[in-house]
Amino acid sequence: MMGLVVRNEGNTVTDRHFNVAVVGAGPAGIYASDILSKSELDVSIDLFERLPAPYGLVRYGVAPDHPRIKAIINALYNILQRGDIQLHGNVNIGTDVTLSELHDYYDAVILATGADQDAALDIPGIDLPASYGAADFVSWYDGHPDYPRTWPLEAKEVAVIGVGNVALDVARILAKHPDDLMETEIPANVVEGLRSSNVTDVHVFGRRGPAQVKFTPMELRELGHVPDVDIVVDPEDFQYDEASEEAVQQSKMTKQVVEQLTNWVFQEPEDLTASHRIHIHMMQQPVEVLGTDKVEGIRMERTELQGDGSVKGTGEFIDYPVQAVYRAVGYASSPVPGAPFDAKRHVVPNVGGRVERDGKTVDGLYATGWIKRGPIGLIGSTKSDAQETISNLVEDANAGLLAPTGPGTGADGMFDLLEKRGVRYTSWRGWELLEAYEMQLGQAEGRERIKVVERETMTAISRGEEHNGKLY
Repeated sequence: MMGLVVRNEGNTVTDRHFNVAVVGAGPAGIYASDILSKSELDVSIDLFERLPAPYGLVRYGVAPDHPRIKAIINALYNILQRGDIQLHGNVNIGTDVTLSELHDYYDAVILATGADQDAALDIPGIDLPASYGAADFVSWYDGHPDYPRTWPLEAKEVAVIGVGNVALDVARILAKHPDDLMETEIPANVVEGLRSSNVTDVHVFGRRGPAQVKFTPMELRELGHVPDVDIVVDPEDFQYDEASEEAVQQSKMTKQVVEQLTNWVFQEPEDLTASHRIHIHMMQQPVEVLGTDKVEGIRMERTELQGDGSVKGTGEFIDYPVQAVYRAVGYASSPVPGAPFDAKRHVVPNVGGRVERDGKTVDGLYATGWIKRGPIGLIGSTKSDAQETISNLVEDANAGLLAPTGPGTGADGMFDLLEKRGVRYTSWRGWELLEAYEMQLGQAEGRERIKVVERETMTAISRGEEHNGKLY
């Protein structure tokens, strides 16, 4: 475990070279690296990622048919391809190298590991077979190398709990016909799984009203253009209070969301002819997943708004016959071995990105992104987060507070250590090789790209090694 160094009040002005390690190559880690590279410090930056591929949840947490993926990845690509930030993939902090060992070689370590787990939903029956976390399902259909290659899709009727964009992605992928995904980078095993799906009806549930849902207007508009999928909204699920009216007046995005939901309310029944349906239910909260040996239904309680946008239960219950439940109530971060962790908030304790243990700052250890503040906010929040953390790191460097606990040789010493341990780490050049390979796979089928899913294959392609009798 990294030792605790109590801050001092030294006034040392640093003009020396610094080595900084960033853990996590998603948007948070890449933006922090970019901002640090443009700071006043003379610094070398090594970006460590536990997967062979970069980009984190942009690659493995957004539905493949989402149009914003390409724009975000292009922005991240443009940062990494400059060459002043060194990417090192397939390195797991805690097993391949410890956090303490990182600090032996680097003046500072920035944790940017994000949030990769589903937040809990504590209701009876939530652990029944066929009750899933949405993050696990997203990882499956996005071809995450550490998840199974198959997914059970026997259910005909499905409940999705949550009214954020992840819930909408899950509902759309479940309801969408696989042929309509074939222009995307969706992996072959996922297409095969979706072709066997029995889903016809997806029920999306939210506790509050149309002015409080977390869908973005773009996501909602896209939903209305999915071929052979009807969107059904019950007028009884619409409710407004003073806070709702205020939200609509003050936010253009909220107004657009409410208008789109309202349009679906007033559809004519004879126009709903699709073979698949997504039902958006509001003003209902889950109280129990029904079933004995597996999911057989879900019990919801109607809610009512209280004037301030909050809700309370009415005591009226509705049972929906569903055979699977997906909870999309948020993400949660996992602990980083060797770092302090707030298990209740699922973050690394910090003040302004400076990590704390037992109320005292751990010099040289920082956090940014969702591991710093929790899984809220989009790209803009991630950038401002990184700016705060890096500003504090630079301030600490100028105060003489940053120093390695060991030889401090940066990448040279670290990669000597990884080589001795037989860690098959990958590089930015390796990612370019893997990306080119995925594009070749796609071109063979008239698509832009097809993801490689299996970790060993990803690693072999990135390193130019032999795997399963094939030399990449």
